[in-house]
Amino acid sequence: MRPLLLALPFALLPLAAVQVAHAHDHEHEHGSLEAHEHGVARLNAALDGQVLELELQSPAMNLVGFEHAPSTDVDRAKVAAARTQLEHPLALFSLPKAAACVVAKQELESPLFGDTPQADDHDDDHDHDAKDADGHEHHHQHSEIHAHYQFTCANPEALRNLDLGAVFKTFPATQKIQVQLISPSGQQGVEATAQAATLKF
Repeated sequence: MRPLLLALPFALLPLAAVQVAHAHDHEHEHGSLEAHEHGVARLNAALDGQVLELELQSPAMNLVGFEHAPSTDVDRAKVAAARTQLEHPLALFSLPKAAACVVAKQELESPLFGDTPQADDHDDDHDHDAKDADGHEHHHQHSEIHAHYQFTCANPEALRNLDLGAVFKTFPATQKIQVQLISPSGQQGVEATAQAATLKF
């Protein structure tokens, strides 16, 4: 079943292309926030035999309420709290106990965690602090939080659903999650919300 995981990067290529294109467009003009939209996160999920991989990408705004480097104790506490919650993926993704999944590895990455350089530190001052037609202010920093998890599940047949309800409860500023899901039953793209948080494998 290796082809499933190998197919994932190709299946997600259009999404990656949109993000790269957006990053370049954003350098030159104040266009749509398609790749970095507050309230919207992305989840790539692949189930291959006993291995489940989940990759969550979200604007920091959804998880901590801001995107600048934490400068106060309150900011630092919010970042630490979000990181702690992300470090418990079995609770966050409500994997069924019957599947007997254990975390094989996990990686958390964000400029806010202090472990990677600020992604958008290039001269971005030109018009990013301007207000748009709706009066929303756009700041020049667009920090993301990336979480990658790999689980080994003793009973993968018990993984009938992926419940994202706890993600929406834990991070209420997240309004929707765009999901790319690859499983033995095929590939699907789904949009999850707090009201429709359960996806079928």
